[in-house]
Amino acid sequence: MSRWGMVIDLEKCNGCEACAAACQAECNQPPVGESEARMGRKISWLKISEELTGKFPDLHRRMIPQPCMQCDDPPCVRVCPVHATYLGEGGIVAQIYQRCIGCRFCMAACPYTVKYFNWYNYAGGLPAAEQEAMNPEVSPRPRGVVEKCTFCHHRLLLAKDQARLQGNDPARAVYHPACEEACPAKAIYFGDLDDSTTEVARLAQSHRASRLMEDLGTNPKVYYLARKENHG
Repeated sequence: MSRWGMVIDLEKCNGCEACAAACQAECNQPPVGESEARMGRKISWLKISEELTGKFPDLHRRMIPQPCMQCDDPPCVRVCPVHATYLGEGGIVAQIYQRCIGCRFCMAACPYTVKYFNWYNYAGGLPAAEQEAMNPEVSPRPRGVVEKCTFCHHRLLLAKDQARLQGNDPARAVYHPACEEACPAKAIYFGDLDDSTTEVARLAQSHRASRLMEDLGTNPKVYYLARKENHG
């Protein structure tokens, strides 16, 4: 069984947000509109955080893409009263939207703030032409549920189906999420963390690798490669 994980090289990332745009298009994340966004209701499964260090004129800016961390010990799972979120196949923290009651306990428990509440039926209010442009592999979420990054789990299901049709072992199916595929700087790596032959497993063991808020014990499967020091 694979344990899917991601490595993001901050040395390569230039903050272009192509990954966020690809994620939005691939997973049918609705545009909530300016007024809703001002109230903090923006839905973006892959947010780009800005980190500033130093003081002017020696100010350094770093952009940090943040999908769901897909924790091995996810606090969101422990607090959900209806088991609408759980640690599923390949270590992906899954969401069952039909079961979610919108209590948002999971949002409060997530230290990375990468879960989003769907306040209205945003997708249902889109013009017909825009609805036709939505990805048919991903169901639009109804009003009143919590949603988040799934590492493009639907692509994994398609890869497994294709493996079965070809007579291959579906457990060994390989796939790539939209954010990795769209990154022009090739700053995102994705694969099986437990397979030592994969690039993502090798990079996760790099001396430059770290995880956000490791001291919390959530064991996230998203790693970041720090920028290289310039001693020249």
